[in-house]
Amino acid sequence: MLRAPIRQRRFVRLRAFRPREGEEALDFLFCRGAYSGRSPNHPPKLVLLDLKLPKVDGLQVLQEIKASPECRAIPVVILTSSGEQRDVIESYKLGVNSYIQKPVDIVQFRQTIKTLWLYWLVVNRLPPDKTFATK
Repeated sequence: MLRAPIRQRRFVRLRAFRPREGEEALDFLFCRGAYSGRSPNHPPKLVLLDLKLPKVDGLQVLQEIKASPECRAIPVVILTSSGEQRDVIESYKLGVNSYIQKPVDIVQFRQTIKTLWLYWLVVNRLPPDKTFATK
């Protein structure tokens, strides 16, 4: 039953933003600094977050996202090499939507990314953009 909608959405144009470090990710999400011209009315549909970011680590980024009324509804998926229980527990305490340990094998990694995309951007229902708009 899902085949037709998936095929129809297969060619949806996705724009990805890959920050070099945690502070840049926060600047992008909160439209500040170099990204002050970005409209907050079109937030990311999904944030894939690594815990091991320079300057501001992934847990701090997650904490700021989930503490913000403008960003808290954006789904955040931790995609990291860490399998430490404390990282998993802390991530869920801070409000992460999903925690995935990166597969080491490239084929498994690609399959994981495809599955993430399918679930979060096709199957899952996200709130409308205006839900995130600042007043």
